[in-house]
Amino acid sequence: MAMLPPKSDPRLLRYDTSGEIMKDHSSSVSYLSVSISGRWPKPARAEPAGTAALLPEERESLLRLARGSILNTLENGTLPEPEELGVEITPTLQSLRGAFVTLTRGGQLRGCIGDIFPQQPLYRSVMVNAVHAAIHDRRFRPVTPEEIPELRIEISVLTPQRTIETVEEIVVGTHGVVLEKAGRRAVFLPQVAPEQGWDRDEMLTHLARKAGLRGDAWRDGASFTVFEARVFGEEEG
Repeated sequence: MAMLPPKSDPRLLRYDTSGEIMKDHSSSVSYLSVSISGRWPKPARAEPAGTAALLPEERESLLRLARGSILNTLENGTLPEPEELGVEITPTLQSLRGAFVTLTRGGQLRGCIGDIFPQQPLYRSVMVNAVHAAIHDRRFRPVTPEEIPELRIEISVLTPQRTIETVEEIVVGTHGVVLEKAGRRAVFLPQVAPEQGWDRDEMLTHLARKAGLRGDAWRDGASFTVFEARVFGEEEG
């Protein structure tokens, strides 16, 4: 729902419960059917790796959008429009690209959420994921307005993924890694392993555990894709 354009028109088609159908309300499930109409802009194509580097002013714009989105959502309950934050959306910011937003406070992780697969324009991905990192990262309690001045925001803009045949192709510190096995999936951004002091095998062991698998599950039957990221953030206060 967060991906819907601001002027979407939702209409209730039907609401019902299993309790009404089965005439047993001791344990009931609700069912909701909604149609959503509106004008969707034609999506841009995901860019090949190594193209359309962000200009310094575009990086500053994304950081401003991230902070402004968190603040406005906590204060007013809505995402702001870019022009309200004094940001002009360039063609690069409009391009379809995956992005993560990481929040830290006092050097400690405070929230991190993002899109591995490009789903929306880059500027919109940063705005939405900034709010999700602040409020909906289940590992942490929601950020409060009082904390915002102490938060540092870091943004990772991702290149498209590519499949690798062997883990020997993974370059620690350069590649982010997606592990998939037995219907489970987990991802580490490129900066995670160097920050933790892990080598490749240690990183993959922690990645398998993050996916809910045994630590050595990556050694057999797992598939991997890698990507790179352009990482930038606010200056330390």
